[in-house]
Amino acid sequence: MIPGLSNADMTNHSHNIVWIAALFMGCFFMVSCENDVNEVKQLGVKKPGIEEGKDIVSYLSVSGVMKAKLMAPLMLRFQGDSSLKSEFPKSLYVEFYNDSMQVESRLRAKYGKYLEQDRQIYLRDSVVIIRVNGDTLYTSELYWDQTLEKFYTDKFVEISQREPRQKLFAKKGFTSNQQLTQISYFDLQPGSFIFLPDSNAAKPETTTAPIILPVKK
Repeated sequence: MIPGLSNADMTNHSHNIVWIAALFMGCFFMVSCENDVNEVKQLGVKKPGIEEGKDIVSYLSVSGVMKAKLMAPLMLRFQGDSSLKSEFPKSLYVEFYNDSMQVESRLRAKYGKYLEQDRQIYLRDSVVIIRVNGDTLYTSELYWDQTLEKFYTDKFVEISQREPRQKLFAKKGFTSNQQLTQISYFDLQPGSFIFLPDSNAAKPETTTAPIILPVKK
């Protein structure tokens, strides 16, 4: 899906190293990706086979247009084994931009990991996605499968949607396309509710089957 992700460059002055994990979530909006030069304040190798970057600021572009910006206090890339991976052990923050260079959504997580061979992203600990229209998703874990082109989790999820006004509590998680425009929630918790624009009362949902709701941009 994203050829630019597997060969992104992280640079500090004239020294280049391979950085796999940069801006994985920016592919909410992308078909193909290109990476701009990344700004890294400090870069060093603390242990054999481990590359370390501090105060990471990186940009991702499509056809010369910036689509996402990632900031993290620390990034570690592990080499020398059969399962190369990159980690953000001290949190990460990502802003995503539309074609007009306006912020379209934001993501925060306390930890992130990218497994190169599996083409899979793993986020955990207070994962929050906030769209500019106020729609918000909260969960403890989130996966992004590049091959299947989807997001998913089997953990408890809270979704707060502004328009139409609604709040959902999914006990067994959700799946979504990469644009987060088609979301299937699983096993809604009793007492979850949806406010419908043409109704005067909230209607509880108790089904265990997935409910597919479009997320308005």
